[in-house]
Amino acid sequence: MRTAERTALVRDSALVWLASGVVGVSFGAISVTGGLPVWVPVVMSLLVYAGSAQFSAVGVLLAGGGPVAAAATGLLLNTRTAAFSLAVADLLGRGRLARLLGAHLVTDETVAFALAQPDPARRRAAFWISGLGLFAVWNLGVLAGALAGGALGDTGTYGLDAAFPAVLVALVLPALRDSPATRRSALLGAGLALAVTPAVPAGVPVLVALAGLVLHGDRRTA
Repeated sequence: MRTAERTALVRDSALVWLASGVVGVSFGAISVTGGLPVWVPVVMSLLVYAGSAQFSAVGVLLAGGGPVAAAATGLLLNTRTAAFSLAVADLLGRGRLARLLGAHLVTDETVAFALAQPDPARRRAAFWISGLGLFAVWNLGVLAGALAGGALGDTGTYGLDAAFPAVLVALVLPALRDSPATRRSALLGAGLALAVTPAVPAGVPVLVALAGLVLHGDRRTA
């Protein structure tokens, strides 16, 4: 891949990194102001690395729940990455270390950015560039938020929590324009997710939205 193409991928990924850093700062600050030691959100971000699952687990801990309940909540919300990993399995390489690291970098944003690329070489590069950068920025944001503590407060106060979903929408729009089957699947998945959102924990609507794939059509095309 040419240097110019890699530069373009870094430039496009930077939008996701920025949004991730903002949310990471919020997570670190919320965790510490809620009463957790600084090391808890920092270590969790390095080892768990799953935004919605981390927020949910910390919510359980701050509400008085035990570590087992917190871990179970995080695992439930993060099961969707099992489906995502199947979509990018061929991008991780053949080595055991590469596949282990790649599996740790699988997130909604990294998968969406990688699959939006037009050819296998760009998808592979996009996955690693986006994934490694996102991991670094998320953890730096969490550390900064944890150290700053209550001085920052919640990003929702300033509307910054909307940055992440806005970036995701921008990533998937090209795929929606190009494929009628993808549009059908996305509309059904979005409708189902909206319908169950008031009744289920955060993160579960994403799992329900996967049911939209039944309208995708030919599996070989998918």
